[in-house]
Amino acid sequence: MKTRQLGTNGPDITEIGLGAWAIGGSWTWGWGHQEDDASHNTIMESLEQGINWIDTAPVYGLGHSETLVGQTLKDRRQSVIIATKCGLRWDDQRRVTNNLHPASIRKECEDSLRRLQTDYIDLYQIHWPHKNVPIEDSWGQMTRLQEEGKVRYIGVSNFDVELLQRCESISHVNSLQPPYSMIKRDIEAEILPWCEENGVGVIAYSPLQSGLLTGKFSADFLETLAEDDWRRAGNNPYFSDPLFSATIQFVEQLQPIAAAYEKSVAELAIAWTLAHSAVTAAIAGARKAEQIAANAGGSGWDISSEHLTQIADLYEQMIAPTL
Repeated sequence: MKTRQLGTNGPDITEIGLGAWAIGGSWTWGWGHQEDDASHNTIMESLEQGINWIDTAPVYGLGHSETLVGQTLKDRRQSVIIATKCGLRWDDQRRVTNNLHPASIRKECEDSLRRLQTDYIDLYQIHWPHKNVPIEDSWGQMTRLQEEGKVRYIGVSNFDVELLQRCESISHVNSLQPPYSMIKRDIEAEILPWCEENGVGVIAYSPLQSGLLTGKFSADFLETLAEDDWRRAGNNPYFSDPLFSATIQFVEQLQPIAAAYEKSVAELAIAWTLAHSAVTAAIAGARKAEQIAANAGGSGWDISSEHLTQIADLYEQMIAPTL
């Protein structure tokens, strides 16, 4: 699989990385029950497909995703880039809160190292900003962890330009992880240009918009999801009308474009995300081994300028009016 350098001085990562959110299993923002054997097979298949990095977080399954990644990769550690995060912690009642105090970040790092069965983290990221803790304090701790060798590269997720600038004034931000897809494009105006200008690698998450752009959804698909699948919560505009129905119709219009390349809509959606010059790579989540091969086909090819224009027109006609 084709690789790209992450930012100005980061590692070479494959255009697609494995997102390990779903394999963590059930929790407040989980995707339903997940068998560990299936998770192990999914990780192994991603390596077979040439993917060289995995993105996880402590909060995915409340530690379980990291534990599974660590168990599966313990004999392959040197050949796989592990990205994880900090900032979301949970208590004995499984209640999740945001905590970016320096001492908490250090404690989370140590816990992640233990669960991942490693003595270093390749890419350590702040998961979400926290308005009550100065980002200078949090980023200062991230920088110290990097200087100590506990983490090799440091980045952030879900940050705006103002927060990125404040971090960059202390030490270089190796990467930003924002949501970005055919139907979620708000980072195009300011964030992507800033990252490109400042040498910050961009790892786009949810390029398939949590499954909506796989071509597998229908009007009644939500009813087939597990009861504890977060997409059934009803408070996400992407899974509520009018945007949900508009997206189903949008995907139907994408089918012939994907077919022109002998690709699926999912592969087209990933390739579209990778087409932006500021984007280094995309995270494609999976919970089954067979989903890996389906996602991997989004790498290594280009969408024509004519089709990019056609997709942009469809977006303006069908999606933009619902936002």
